[in-house]
Amino acid sequence: MPDHDSPFYIWQDPQWPALRYDATALAEPLAQVHRAQGRLLGLLGEVGATQRALATLQVLAQEVVKTSEIEGERLNLASVRSSIARRMGVDIGAPAPTDRHVEGVVDMVLDATSRFDASLTAERLFGWHAALLPTGYSGMARIRTGDWRDDASGPMQVVSGPHGRETVHFQAPPAVGLPAQTEAFLRWFNAAVVGDPLVKAGLAHLWLVTLHPFDDGNGRISRAVGDMALARADGTPQRFYSLSAQIQRERNDYYDQLEAAQKGGLDATAWLAWFLGCLLRAVQGADDLLAEVLAKARFWQHWAGTSMNERQIKLVNRLLDGFDGKLTTAKWAVIAKCSADTALRDITDLLARGVLVKTEGGGRSTAYVLAGGASARRPGSHHMPVAFTLKRPPAQPLTRRKPPKPSPPHPTAGSRWR
Repeated sequence: MPDHDSPFYIWQDPQWPALRYDATALAEPLAQVHRAQGRLLGLLGEVGATQRALATLQVLAQEVVKTSEIEGERLNLASVRSSIARRMGVDIGAPAPTDRHVEGVVDMVLDATSRFDASLTAERLFGWHAALLPTGYSGMARIRTGDWRDDASGPMQVVSGPHGRETVHFQAPPAVGLPAQTEAFLRWFNAAVVGDPLVKAGLAHLWLVTLHPFDDGNGRISRAVGDMALARADGTPQRFYSLSAQIQRERNDYYDQLEAAQKGGLDATAWLAWFLGCLLRAVQGADDLLAEVLAKARFWQHWAGTSMNERQIKLVNRLLDGFDGKLTTAKWAVIAKCSADTALRDITDLLARGVLVKTEGGGRSTAYVLAGGASARRPGSHHMPVAFTLKRPPAQPLTRRKPPKPSPPHPTAGSRWR
């Protein structure tokens, strides 16, 4: 337990929240990010409004899925895309069913990015929190939603390990001071930018996750605030890169950097250098996304005069997004939720039109691919197919607790900073 007579966490420093950084040390990382952003804007000059909307849809879907996956929560990508497309007015064929949890995360991310120029207020954060946790429970634990935490069960701690042998990675500021501390944060966030807006995005992420103002959802809300700051920096609600997707790929390092920043004094240079490096890799990774969007757009332009039913459109989009495994008649029937006979008729029709071709083999192993090997996903691309499966092992499971409530002996996959 930290000794409150001497600073251990940055919020215990008498000068908190006066975060500082070495502008000279960050000059080159900032220049690299701005150059990458400029190159990305140049590529976007070749993309029409419809394709830009599709790219934004893909990025926002990644943002929603990945910001949840960082916390060990899996959302169905098709449901997320359907929810976002409906709000954006983008036609992606047959809609996928959604639930209130998906809708809540989508609401938060879209509000943060589409209304980036509106003031961030306590009520707005409360709305995000209530949307994020619509049942009022985190797992089996009842939590306060749409309000600051109250520490009724003890101080907010971030821990890992089995019950009785937990490691405390961080203890948040006392809840009694949250109204004043969050008000100070909101005044700073809404004020005019001093310096580079990308630095402000990184500081906003660190500052809010340090306050840990809610019983749960702090990591996701902090990343949404960071996305809001990035949208302000870009001056547009359209998103063409996903920072959360990159953070998820560097999840363990992300945790380590946050923990180090909490115990490293008020100089945030190391955290900002990592944040900018992660942002750079996210922007550079957008090249693959644009290639996917353009390839998909070219495919549908080529087949614009070919009439297809909703099942066919859905399965063709699955193939374009990089279908995992072989598409057989049986898989078609399962995904399209139709009989095997109907699936075979759909496939036979597309074979006759030249949209699909058979792969080598026969009988029940007969599989189908798009003619010409069309696929919007590059080999080795990090971007998700519609039917997404996690291919990398999850990070060490970690939980957040408020003593004396015991943590489970074998916690489910989650985040130290959720």
